[in-house]
Amino acid sequence: MTKKFRVNKNFSPCTSGDEDEVYRNGIFEFNITKMIEYIRKNSANIRPEVVAVEDFCKEFSSIDEAYMDKVDVSQPVIIAEIAPGRYNLIDGNHRMEKARRMGLVSLMAYKMDVEQHMQFLTDKRGYVAYIEYWNSKLR
Repeated sequence: MTKKFRVNKNFSPCTSGDEDEVYRNGIFEFNITKMIEYIRKNSANIRPEVVAVEDFCKEFSSIDEAYMDKVDVSQPVIIAEIAPGRYNLIDGNHRMEKARRMGLVSLMAYKMDVEQHMQFLTDKRGYVAYIEYWNSKLR
C-alpha cells in the first residue's frame, strides 16, 4: 500500500538561487540543482536505471534546437514519482528528445520516489498542495 502523507508544519522549502535550475509544473516547483547535488551525495542509494524512451512525453513545451547538438544522452535524466506508481520526467527533456530522434529505445534515469523529491519543493504553498494532490490519488 502506498503511504498517505500529513502536512509537516515544520516543512522548510528548498531555497533557490538565481542560477539554480527549477522544474515548474503548475503550482509545484522543484529545485533541480539541489536535487542533482542530493543524488551525487547519495549515489550509493540512488543509482541510475534503464527507462524506456517511449514511456515519456513525446512533446515538450520548449526544445532549444540550437542546444540539441550539445546534449549528452549518456547522462541520466531524472524521473519523479508524481502520483503513486506514476513517474514523470522532471529533468532531461532535451536528452529524452535527442534519444528519441536518435532512435534509442532506452536511457538511464535517476528514479526519485515521492519522499526523495518532495523535499525539493521550493515553497510551502506548493508543498501543502502536493500533499493534498498525492493523497487524492490514493484509493
